[in-house]
Amino acid sequence: MSNRFYGAFDQETWGGARKPDYRSCFQVDRDRVIHAHAFRKLQSKTQVFLSGEYDFYRTRLTHSMEVAQIGRSICAWLLSRGEPLAADFFIDGDLVEAVCLAHDLGHPPFGHSGERTLQELMKPHGGFEGNAQTLHLLTETMYQNESGVRGMQPSRALLDGVLKYKKLYREYPTPPRNHFLYDPQVIYRDFVFGGATPASLAAGEALNHFKSVECQIMDWADDAAYSLNDIVDGVRAGFLTIERIEAWAAEVGIDAERQRHLDVLFGAIRTDRLEEVFAEKTGRFITGCRLRDRAAGNPMAPRTNRYRFELVVAAEAEREAAFYKRMANDIIFESPQLQQMEHKARKVLFDLWGAAWGNYVEPGERVIRLLPPRVGRLVDAEATTPGKARRICDWLAGLTDGMIVRTYRRLHDPDFGSLRDLS
Repeated sequence: MSNRFYGAFDQETWGGARKPDYRSCFQVDRDRVIHAHAFRKLQSKTQVFLSGEYDFYRTRLTHSMEVAQIGRSICAWLLSRGEPLAADFFIDGDLVEAVCLAHDLGHPPFGHSGERTLQELMKPHGGFEGNAQTLHLLTETMYQNESGVRGMQPSRALLDGVLKYKKLYREYPTPPRNHFLYDPQVIYRDFVFGGATPASLAAGEALNHFKSVECQIMDWADDAAYSLNDIVDGVRAGFLTIERIEAWAAEVGIDAERQRHLDVLFGAIRTDRLEEVFAEKTGRFITGCRLRDRAAGNPMAPRTNRYRFELVVAAEAEREAAFYKRMANDIIFESPQLQQMEHKARKVLFDLWGAAWGNYVEPGERVIRLLPPRVGRLVDAEATTPGKARRICDWLAGLTDGMIVRTYRRLHDPDFGSLRDLS
């Protein structure tokens, strides 16, 4: 059955038309994400705790799978509610799944610690941002080879779905830490809009709040997944104990609503029903969603239903998610153990950056070709310093936790060396 929600505008692909296929446009998007090298690497990238430390902690890969499941379930829930959706007019679950699976592709090793370090390193060269890096992969480096074939020919709807932020690095009065696109990515932003950026969105933060309905679903599915699952992993890891949570609650002060959330959490911990209780919360976060018409004054609504409607999330669900995110940040992410990982991430990334920079951008008398050959050729082919910096950054961001530690040890540990795992 055809789906009137989407038209040719939504399904147009970047990089030329695709070959005819038995799958829908958005099924191709999803399948190309799943089979990409960058997607497989997520199995060894940190979500909260260092990947591989324990088998049951979530990685970027398992997190992305959970986000995709929540995203598809939101689509099914919205359709079940009836109008404005119908059997031939609905938000495509394959598209939302593709957006959710792709949303963390650009995140580097060592989780948020690695992202903050690359942001610092790339500040003079156009910045680093995990979401902008995802767009960079989808359009330029995924399936890249040396014959010039680049990207995965994503649909307009997929690209728009991953664009949580649409403001360019240069459009901020001072260099931002995050929430931006790289300046050269203006061509993809223009493609998403089907032309130039609407003038009505140019001022302030309007661009960063202007999201397609699929992007909004992904954003809430992401919030739902990590706000709840970080708590589950934190308890299982021993970071979140009843005693620590009580001490934290006493320090920050909580109201009656948040105390009820704590009572449920403590009961789940004491009865060993944490996964069951938080799975039920995931369900409530899904059914707390509805659609609202936003056609009035919307410059994109006449062109696509993806901007005719917006996602509305129940206020109590948003408050609960924010409560758990703050708890995880204050108790887990600010803990000495996680701060030690931040220190390690800075040390490893700064040293590897310096080694690459000193041999490929500002070489001395003795040049050591330490990068993988293909990466080295890409750096050498860039004519500008920002271009070379971006290639080095791409290399570092693409490494897994294990790969970056092995690379660091090969360069700095005299007792470690392996020719087989050069990456």
